This record gives sequence, C-alpha cells and structure tokens, in this order.
Amino acid sequence: MEAIRPVRRTLLRERAYEAIRDAIVAGEIEPGAVVRDAELAERLGLSRAPVREAFSRLVDEGLLESKPQSYTRVTPLVAGDVRDAAAVVGAMHELVTRVAVPRLRRSDVDLMRAANERFAAAVRAGDVDGALRADDELHDVLVRVSGNRAAAATAARYTPLIRRLERQRFGEGGACRSAGLHERLIAACAAGDPDEAVRVTAEIWRGLEELADVPEVSDVP
Repeated sequence: MEAIRPVRRTLLRERAYEAIRDAIVAGEIEPGAVVRDAELAERLGLSRAPVREAFSRLVDEGLLESKPQSYTRVTPLVAGDVRDAAAVVGAMHELVTRVAVPRLRRSDVDLMRAANERFAAAVRAGDVDGALRADDELHDVLVRVSGNRAAAATAARYTPLIRRLERQRFGEGGACRSAGLHERLIAACAAGDPDEAVRVTAEIWRGLEELADVPEVSDVP
C-alpha cells in the first residue's frame, strides 16, 4: 500500500479544468448553458473545490462568464473574441516556427508529415476530433523544438476559443484547415526555410481569423 499516494490537489484541479474545457469546446455544454459546481463535481467524481478552481481559470480564458451570487455560464461564440484569439495564437506560432525551423531534425519533419496524413484522413472521414488532434500534433512539433514555454502557454490558453468555432464550422460542413497548407509548411521546414515557414503559418492562422466572419457567430457578447 506504500506505493498508493493521494492524488495531488493540482492534479484534481487540472483534471476538472480539462474535462470541463473539452466539454465546452466539443459543444457538449452549449453556449449560454449555466454550469453548477456541485453538479459537475458529482459527474466528475470530484469535490467542489477543484471544480470551482477550474471555473475560475475558464472565466479567465473566456470560455465561462460569471456573475457573483448569480450564475456561471458558457460564453457565446463572439466573432471579435475568436479573431483576437486567433491573432494572438497565430503570432505565437509564427514565433516558434521561426525559432524551430533551423533546429528541426529529419525525424521531426517526419513526425509532421505523419500528423498531416492523419489530419487529411480524418478530414475525409468527417472525424473532427481526429482532425483537430492531428493538427495539434503537427504544430506541437514546432512548439516543442522551439523550446519557448511562454509561447506554448499563451497558445494553449487561447486555442480553445478557436477550436470551439472550428468544431462548429466543421460540423456544418465547412473546412477544417487545409492539408495543402500543412504540406507547404512541411516543405518549408524540410528545406530549412524559416521565412517561408512563417509566411505559411501566418496564412494558416489568418484563415482562422476569417473563419469568425460568418453569420452564425455574433459580433457582440
């Protein structure tokens, strides 16, 4: 029994945060839905404390909004918020790309190619979860190789706002990024051309900013 140790509070908080965040991004908890710490704590098999801490973090990240002593609810999809998030996340990816490209090994580029193959297959199959997971895996190679933890943390903080819209548009039959753009990015990485890699990265994230400019997304909170 000595090997069994209590789960650290920070891990419980992270577990609650990830579960609630993922449910919001997936649309399982819809925009405008009121969330209650007691109810979610019971569903997650946790106490209310880590769920409250997760709520606080999700409010800070823009996925929840809270009125003290009144309600905590999922924020609506607001075009301006998505555009702002995409601009910030895109800037972080441009930064890590410029740093990472000269450091990439052949094995890193191979990982990016394999991720893009999974991405393209998932898009063809209409598998939004698989597509977004593969997309993350591709770009995460550059984030990892760059070694810039500040950029990684900033991107991780604001990406869920974008993912929520991507999932909605994908479900409506819209495009879910582009395997062709990924191929251009990978080619630039393989050639050791950071300028071209940054240009393609900017194009990818500019497309996500433009994704917010659709009638279904409100321009006001």
